[in-house]
Amino acid sequence: MIDVRRLRSDPAGVRAAMARRGQPELLDQLDAALELDREQRDLTAQRDDLRRQINELSKQVARRRASGDAAAAEAAVVESRLLGQAEADLARQTDDVEQDLREVLLRIPNVPAADAPDGKSEQDNVVVTTVGYDPDAYGEHQRVPHWEIGAALGILDNERAVKISGSMFTMLRGLGATMSRGLCQLALDRNADAFEEIRPPSLVTTATLTATGQLPKFADDAYAIERDDLWCIPTAEVPLTSIGRDEIVAEVDLPMRFMAYTPCYRREAGSAGRDTRGLLRSHEFDKVEILAYATPAQAPRVLDELLARGVSMIEALGLAYRILDISTGDLGQSHHRSFDIEVYAPGCDQWLEVSSVSWFGDYQARRANIRYRPTGAKGTEVLHTLNGSALAVPRVLAAILEVNRQPDGSVAIPEALWPYTRGARVIPARA
Repeated sequence: MIDVRRLRSDPAGVRAAMARRGQPELLDQLDAALELDREQRDLTAQRDDLRRQINELSKQVARRRASGDAAAAEAAVVESRLLGQAEADLARQTDDVEQDLREVLLRIPNVPAADAPDGKSEQDNVVVTTVGYDPDAYGEHQRVPHWEIGAALGILDNERAVKISGSMFTMLRGLGATMSRGLCQLALDRNADAFEEIRPPSLVTTATLTATGQLPKFADDAYAIERDDLWCIPTAEVPLTSIGRDEIVAEVDLPMRFMAYTPCYRREAGSAGRDTRGLLRSHEFDKVEILAYATPAQAPRVLDELLARGVSMIEALGLAYRILDISTGDLGQSHHRSFDIEVYAPGCDQWLEVSSVSWFGDYQARRANIRYRPTGAKGTEVLHTLNGSALAVPRVLAAILEVNRQPDGSVAIPEALWPYTRGARVIPARA
């Protein structure tokens, strides 16, 4: 969440920064947070003053009893009890207002970075670079959508996936399943030089999902197991972020880097009108995530590193790609600065988002209470979190099938995946 102390000390600056998101209702939420903060501080001051008076009365009771003035001591006891009742009422009011303030702050998005491009929507995202794309270089055999390629090769069986689980589920078979697994292992192997591999739980608590910003705002997009108060993770970012929840790390240990392969689950409640064919959008998919804790000074360099690692994965697979600098109108709830990596899929003739690399500032760590102790300092500071998709399988696999389709209908397996495909180099066309 945003720092209420910053909002209190520089309300105009925070309002101006938040206004860049293009959502006027956010300014009303900031005003509500300011008012609740003022109310909480007033109530806290009143409560603390009553506690001071009660403590003083307790001392008076002891002195008067010691001096033998029982009547005065009893009068002080009565006054103390009355003040105690008033203090308890104020304490309850303070706690209620504090909870109201937290609820408002949990719904307010992060402040955009000063260098994030201004914009109202995804249409205003800025293309930073495009690599390997030539629209005239693709043959007719590559202009076939992957859902047709996968069905023809017998490696994509969405019809049976729907029979088993319902709409927007997919099923890979044979070398399709092998390539999916290989993509995940490739992503882990390429980042093992600097990132600790984690296999986190795929079910998390409400507190864990709140820490990253998915809750409370995006509850409709998540799969809930209400009986046990657990949620299916939409991304490994969720459990990885909470590894250090309610902990203090030493500055010397930063940056800390984690990576994880997990299945991811999303209800896709807002998918109406979007293309859900083939592997483009599904309720369950595999992804490798890379995530880092950093100091504020380290964070920009770590952001560059995560983006470079995401790009290197796509280059290793031989896919055309572009990098988008996400505008303020398209930034996610928790995002301070964000870049998307998209690959071109000639069969469906679309740029497909395959990675989002983001810097969250102290927004997530403040929610999760993850702090670090600067070297030589007594106090602690809230650290920064950053993450990126090292590789999300479905759309990368979709692009590989379309780009690598041969004139005879077979699909060449990228050389980077050969160590993981049990000797297979090609997915052969079926007679």
